[in-house]
Amino acid sequence: MVLLQLDPFLNELTSMFERSTEKRSVWVTLKRSSLKSKSQRNKLVTAGEAIEYRCLIRATDGKKTISTSVGQKDHQRFQASYATILKAHMTALKKRERKDKKKPAEADKREGSSKRSKKS
Repeated sequence: MVLLQLDPFLNELTSMFERSTEKRSVWVTLKRSSLKSKSQRNKLVTAGEAIEYRCLIRATDGKKTISTSVGQKDHQRFQASYATILKAHMTALKKRERKDKKKPAEADKREGSSKRSKKS
C-alpha cells in the first residue's frame, strides 16, 4: 500500500474511477487513526499529552491500493475535492423511484368528504 500526499491521492483516485467506469468497482474506506502504535499512544496518555488523530483514507479497485492521511487542517479542503470527484464519477447510479405521497393523502381527503356528506 502506498501512502500518498493529498493531491497525488486525489489524482490517482480520479484515474481509478475513470478506469473502472464499466465493469470494476472502487472501494473507499475512511478510518480514524493516530498513525502511532498502541504502546506509543499509551505513553502519550500516561504523560498527559494529547493524541492527534488523523483520518486514514484507503482506496482500492481490486488491483491497486492507495492511501493517504488527512489532518484536521486539511480536512475541509480534502472533503470538498473528494465530494467533487464523487459527484463527477457516480454517473452509473440509478435514480430512486419515489412513491407519491400525495395519492394516499388525496384518497383520505376524498373518503373524509364523502363521510361528511353521508352524515348530513
